[in-house]
Amino acid sequence: MVINTNLSAQSSASLLMQSSSQLSKSLARLSSGSKITSPADDSAGLAVSMKLSAEMSRIDAASNNVGNAISFNQTQDGYLQKVSDALSRMSELSVLSQDVTKSDSDRGLYQQEFNTLATYINDVATKDFNGVSLFNGGTLNVTVDSDANTFPMSGIDLTAAAFSGLASDSIGTTTGAIAALTDVKTAITQLAADRATIGAHIESLTMDSDQLGTLKNNLSAANSRIMDVDVAQESTSYAKYNILVQTGTAMLAQANALPQSVLKLLS
Repeated sequence: MVINTNLSAQSSASLLMQSSSQLSKSLARLSSGSKITSPADDSAGLAVSMKLSAEMSRIDAASNNVGNAISFNQTQDGYLQKVSDALSRMSELSVLSQDVTKSDSDRGLYQQEFNTLATYINDVATKDFNGVSLFNGGTLNVTVDSDANTFPMSGIDLTAAAFSGLASDSIGTTTGAIAALTDVKTAITQLAADRATIGAHIESLTMDSDQLGTLKNNLSAANSRIMDVDVAQESTSYAKYNILVQTGTAMLAQANALPQSVLKLLS
């Protein structure tokens, strides 16, 4: 029996240190809700999780872009619905002005309303959405995924001759009313095509938005399997290491007391 080197105490202390370290890790996981509280826990898993988290952030940004683009198109269509009403009334006025029972004075009143509606259409052409022109005809490339791929959103041009030329039409005479009706019908045809284009944009962007939502859910599930702690399993581990720490502490105390038995040999 030796007293200078207490191998039992050293072994007990080493095991107690290991149990204490595992207990501390278990506490950190339970309190944080994460399996990986430091790179040493799972370096490869942490690297994968970081990339997944970054991609999900980019998906959120792309979703915002797509949502704003949908709002942009819906705003466009809201204006075009009113332009459609204006064109419909202008076509009606063009036909009314061709009534042989109407006097020039009557046609003058029709002309006044016709000009007001044409001015309204030209005014709509100047509208914008957060500083971006709604109707200048320019194509806008919308970012639709986390890799910054884009969807080309064709522009709507209310400054085109089919619309702007209506301001110079006159329905003050029967001949002028016939020509104006032809121009208005051309504008209506163009407007129908423009609204169909907007509808296609909204449908496509809505599908992109749905796809981004599904992708984010899948990535979140994958990241959760890497990072999120299983509370039931970790609680079991915590109880295990807690018992080991307590028993290890007791055994270390016993091991430290063993050399005292040497005193019995000396008495």
